[in-house]
Amino acid sequence: MDRNPSPPCSDAEEEEGDAVGNTVYSKHWLFSVLTRLIEVIAPAEPEPAASPEGARTELDEEMENDICKVWDMSMDEDVALFLQEFNAPDIFMGVFAKSKCPRLTEICVGILGNMACFQDICMSISKDENLGQVLLQRLCDSDSPTLLETSRLLLTCLSQPEVANVWVERIRENPSVYDCVCFIMSSSTNVDLLVKVGEVVDKLFDLDEELMLNWIKNGTCHSVGPSVDDSPEELPDFKIVPCILEAAKQVRSDNPEGLDVYMHILQLLTTVDEGIQAIDMPLIGSLIRILQYMEGCGKRAVENSKESEQEETERTDVNEEDFHLKILKDICCELLSNMLQELTKENTLEGLHQGHLNEQTCSCAFQNLLPLYFASVESFLEVLREADQTLADNLEKRFPSLKVHT
Repeated sequence: MDRNPSPPCSDAEEEEGDAVGNTVYSKHWLFSVLTRLIEVIAPAEPEPAASPEGARTELDEEMENDICKVWDMSMDEDVALFLQEFNAPDIFMGVFAKSKCPRLTEICVGILGNMACFQDICMSISKDENLGQVLLQRLCDSDSPTLLETSRLLLTCLSQPEVANVWVERIRENPSVYDCVCFIMSSSTNVDLLVKVGEVVDKLFDLDEELMLNWIKNGTCHSVGPSVDDSPEELPDFKIVPCILEAAKQVRSDNPEGLDVYMHILQLLTTVDEGIQAIDMPLIGSLIRILQYMEGCGKRAVENSKESEQEETERTDVNEEDFHLKILKDICCELLSNMLQELTKENTLEGLHQGHLNEQTCSCAFQNLLPLYFASVESFLEVLREADQTLADNLEKRFPSLKVHT
């Protein structure tokens, strides 16, 4: 179903000077729509049906149809230039500040996104500091269509070499962008939105390694997050890698090309040591959780075998399952031993801080790795001693074979 109606054309009877540039669109009609838009956000008299906040949450059908026509028309450069001359971005600023109607906000951001496709207009929009700040705030919106159009607009601007640095610097100075992007990646089920946000992150990381490093190290501050009533909402401490992985998991079946975007983001992260470490620690935590789960399965199997004697066919099935679990365990142990051997003191401190490493998880790892991967465990224990002497001593007590070799 086509959401937006076809754009209007100027009547043949209208004056020649009424045409917008070389198009057949009417200046007079565009003026009238933008004037009505101003009246919507700043009515001369309050409407009886207005909400308690004094702003409508729904557009009337005629206004929605007309503003959607402007949205379609704005893909034409002559129309986009005309809107720029008419100060449409300033009108849209008023919409963002006063409107409580998500659909109207979405359309206005969408029109700006179309206008930004043209270099001169993109430069004008990008250099407007107030507009730039307001647009970044749209990333904290609770409306998915508005988030999608905002992300499309940002990607368009970031793809213009003349203004890309303006947006990178602006985003770097706005901590809320990090939190809101992470919130979207970790919680949204809208695949189109996740792909577009992924493209924005991919472009940002490709443009600016310093910003990428800041986002890798981020996650310790609370910022304003998505909220229906525009009131500040505290977000949890986000880590970029888990959010990226969650978004990749969400898009993998519905959009293979979108998955490629997230795989490229991870590839960019691995170009810096901090990125490798950020990926490694959650993976180490996941491997240890797998081993803990398998230990639990083994204990339950032993308990069940003591309670009742199994049929011969059931024992065969269990033996086959045990065989596959052993293969999985061997793979996890080999990968885990390699990763533990490469950890530095800084990595280990981060793992302790994030909760991936503690006495329980380290004990599980040692229990499964010893004695086959003794050298890896011994190497890790030396690093751990620098990071947390008490934990290292406790582990040595639990595993006497390690203490003999120290």
